Amino acid sequence: MNLDSYIAEKINLINDKLDKYLPDESEVPELIHQSMRYSVFAGGKRLRPILVIASSEAVGFNAEKVMPTACALELIHTYSLVHDDLPAMDDDDYRRGKLTNHKVYGEATAILTGDALLTKAFELIAFNATLGINEKNIIKVLGEISSAAGSQGMVGGQVVDMQSENKSIGFDTLKYIHTHKTGDLFKASVRAGAILANASDKQLAALTEYAEQLGLAFQITDDILDVEGDAQVIGKAVGSDQKNQKSTYPSLFGIDQSKEMAYNSVSKAINALDIFGSEADRLRKIANYLTKRKV
Repeated sequence: MNLDSYIAEKINLINDKLDKYLPDESEVPELIHQSMRYSVFAGGKRLRPILVIASSEAVGFNAEKVMPTACALELIHTYSLVHDDLPAMDDDDYRRGKLTNHKVYGEATAILTGDALLTKAFELIAFNATLGINEKNIIKVLGEISSAAGSQGMVGGQVVDMQSENKSIGFDTLKYIHTHKTGDLFKASVRAGAILANASDKQLAALTEYAEQLGLAFQITDDILDVEGDAQVIGKAVGSDQKNQKSTYPSLFGIDQSKEMAYNSVSKAINALDIFGSEADRLRKIANYLTKRKV
């Protein structure tokens, strides 16, 4: 199966599970459940849950058994986007080609929607214990994802990102922002799938290196797309980094060097998987995809 077919199959599976796990729009209070579903099903690549699945498969595990945690990572990611788009943050009108949550439901509901999605995510991770997963592994995953999403992970990266607006920052600060704002959740996704699948220490170390390089490559290409991307294809306005006067890889290194840095990170990610055979081919193809993505 080629990568496009694999991703399409997994997206369908993830969406089916998300539909099952999320409260129906008719459940009281209807407004919050409608809002949650609006943002979750607005589209998206489902890359983080796919990484949970693919890393578990690389260790020889059944993907169905990690689906609650895979879906949890998508809920955490979606919550972060809902809050990112708020007027107090990036103040964006469109996300994934649709009006942002606060434009449809108002700022107060958007804030509560993010809160509800984040809280639901941890319920799903705990629910994973009902599928025969070792409870010690569930506890470890809960701890790692909590850290990756919190003040020393994604939230911390967002804080430094906001503090750095309208300022000239150095590479160390930019690296901190990207490592935590984006990279930590990528690493948590890959490690979660591996941990739930009982990966060995050697396998987990290799997958961790892969994830760290993958997260860096993703953020560099995201910065590039904000300069060169097509808003119709991406589904949101381009040039927002420049509008908010944010330092990015292209602003510090230029487009050509940024592309080279992304390519080097992808190469390192793929090399990290040398201990695996064909069972990790999906992870290799996902890394290669990052150098060519348009969205």
